[in-house]
Amino acid sequence: MKTQNRVSAAAKNPVAAGPALGDRLPTPPRERKPALAALAVLLILVGALGATVLVLQAGDRVEAVQITERIPAGQPIPEDAMTPVLVAEADGVDFVLWGQRDQIIDGDVWSRVDLVEGTVLVEEMFTRDDQLGADDVLVGLSLSPGQYPTGLEVGQTVAVYWVGNDAEDAAEADDDATGGGAGPGRQVLSDAAKVVVVDGGNGNRSDLSVTVRVPTEEVAPLTRAASGGDVAVAIVAPAGSED
Repeated sequence: MKTQNRVSAAAKNPVAAGPALGDRLPTPPRERKPALAALAVLLILVGALGATVLVLQAGDRVEAVQITERIPAGQPIPEDAMTPVLVAEADGVDFVLWGQRDQIIDGDVWSRVDLVEGTVLVEEMFTRDDQLGADDVLVGLSLSPGQYPTGLEVGQTVAVYWVGNDAEDAAEADDDATGGGAGPGRQVLSDAAKVVVVDGGNGNRSDLSVTVRVPTEEVAPLTRAASGGDVAVAIVAPAGSED
C-alpha cells in the first residue's frame, strides 16, 4: 500500500519541466550604428542639393541661335540655317538670342569667320555689311607657315602675291609678251587688301585662315590662286600713308 501511495503522489506532483519548445530565447539588444545613420542623412541632403542645383541651372538657360550648316566667312546668314538651342548663360559671352534673329536676317549681317554646323552664335562672330563698299568683296585665304608674316592682325593692309610654279610661268610669259624683265611685281594679285579676320595661329607658326577685303576686279585671279594655296601676303603701309 505504501508503494502505491508513493506512486500516486509522484503522479500528482511531477518534476518541473524545462521551457516549452515554442518559447523564444531572449535576444541580445541591437547594436546602434550612428555612423550609418549619419551617412544616410548626408546622402539625402546631397541628393536634395543636387536637385536644387539642376533646377537653378535650368532657370539660367537662354534660347540662343545655333547654325545648322556651314557658313563661309563673308557670307550672310540665312534664316533656314538657324535653329533654337538652350544654353547656359555665362559671364562675358554675348549669345545671339533666338528672339534677336530678325536683326541678323534683316540687318545686312555677314559672318566674320567660317561657321561650322552646330556653332552657337555670339556677337563677335558677325558684323554689319556697312563696312563693305559697293565695289568691295571679302575673300578667304588659307595660309601656311611661310605664306604670312609674324604679327599679322585684323586691320592691317597687306599685299597678296601669287606664288608657285604656275605664277612664275605666267610672269615669264607676260614679260616675253611685253618685253619687260621678270620680277615679283608681275605676280601681285592685290596691292592693298584689308585684313578683316585672322583665325588660327595661336601665337605659333601654324596655319591661318585670313579674310581680306579687296576690290571686285581683283576677286577672280585672287580666288583662283587661293583655291590652290598659291598665295602669300606681306604687310604694307595703308594707302595714302606717308613715310
